[in-house]
Amino acid sequence: MRFDIISVLPDLLLSPFAHSILQRAQKKGIAEIYVHNLREYATNKQKSVDDYPYGGGSGMVMTIPPFAACIEKLKAEREYDEIIFMSPDGERLNQAIANQLSIKGNIIILCGHYKGIDQRIRDIYVTREISIGDYVLSGGELPAAVLVDAVVRLIPGVLSDETSALSDSFQDDMLDAPVYTRPADWNGYRVPDILLSGNTPEIEKWRFEQALERTKTRRPDLLE
Repeated sequence: MRFDIISVLPDLLLSPFAHSILQRAQKKGIAEIYVHNLREYATNKQKSVDDYPYGGGSGMVMTIPPFAACIEKLKAEREYDEIIFMSPDGERLNQAIANQLSIKGNIIILCGHYKGIDQRIRDIYVTREISIGDYVLSGGELPAAVLVDAVVRLIPGVLSDETSALSDSFQDDMLDAPVYTRPADWNGYRVPDILLSGNTPEIEKWRFEQALERTKTRRPDLLE
């Protein structure tokens, strides 16, 4: 699976993709992640990628030509399943969306800045707009990193335990059950006896009941 991320601040994405699961996925050749500097596609002497908004108002707007040039170059090299714009007014990212995207082949992600990007880029090129929450960040780089992380970990072969992602919170529209590890007794706080019993059917039943109760208490909206 390949991700091409278009950003005016590509250095912001160096660390998220250079460690842990995302690093291993790239080393295994399961995921390819490329970050493209939008300024390299600017044609003016100053390499600027923004301008004043038509109609007045505060802030600057990212211009069409650099985005269009970069997108067209990438599309000439391969086909893309999605061109995603990370935007606070997009659909809210959830596990179902991550699952859908994890079976795609090639994805372009656009990172906005300033007041936003020219609407015509969204109208002409963007196939999907995704938000990571009802708040505004300084740019689309961190949301892009969140999206890539959520998707890549679902690709077969990325996690060492193939069943791990399937038991994550939200996979079955429920939160995950509590988890424990050694020691079994820490300062009088004990692991539930059922988890030490070795009775797999009863353990799975306990986990389901705990997950259901936790979801009812913390996220009842998921059960609706």
